[in-house]
Amino acid sequence: MTVEETPETVAQALQHALVGEDLPDSFTLLGREWSLHRGVFPSTLSAATEVLASIVPYPSGGSFLEVGCGTGVISVTAALTGCTSVTALDINDKAVANTAANAERHGVSDRMRVLHSDMYAGLDPSDRFDVIFWNVPWTYVEDDFSLSTDLHSAVFDPGYRGQARYLAGAPEHLSDGGRLLLGTADLGDRERLDAIAAQSGMRVELLHRVRRIEEVRVMEYHLLELHAK
Repeated sequence: MTVEETPETVAQALQHALVGEDLPDSFTLLGREWSLHRGVFPSTLSAATEVLASIVPYPSGGSFLEVGCGTGVISVTAALTGCTSVTALDINDKAVANTAANAERHGVSDRMRVLHSDMYAGLDPSDRFDVIFWNVPWTYVEDDFSLSTDLHSAVFDPGYRGQARYLAGAPEHLSDGGRLLLGTADLGDRERLDAIAAQSGMRVELLHRVRRIEEVRVMEYHLLELHAK
């Protein structure tokens, strides 16, 4: 099931994250304290980060890549959970700095690298990972929607072009037997995602469905895995 959310509603929350003077410079999540830089999507604005960080199958002893790392909660959790090598990417340079700060805060900088990157562009061609994950911007908007702020790319994916690039580029960076994962919600357009996956020669499997009561409604978060057909 897909639930619709207007871009206007999302934009109001983003505007607050950009200029809200009442926002703290840290937050508590998963029993840990995290730094929050202004201009980075707050990981507590919804339960998505908490839910997905708790159910992602981190490859203990392996390598983990997160696209769109934001504050770095999931990447740092991967390192704390036993991944020996974690790479975190974000197109927002403020998020890169925020993730690096949280890696240092939790003592995992030695096994993490944080890169400013548009999708996979910042990686070396030889980079391979046991798990690739992206908590995608699931709010669907049309192709001509203007991403006018750094935070827009955290929640809007016009025409799901970003997700198409994510799927198309992932095979080049997956290790043998590696897993390609995607976090989304019932606000996402699942039919469109399935069609994009099919174009890339993949099928979508629902691994987990988690329902959370939030301020306005019950949200349903999905962890998906992409498989070659």
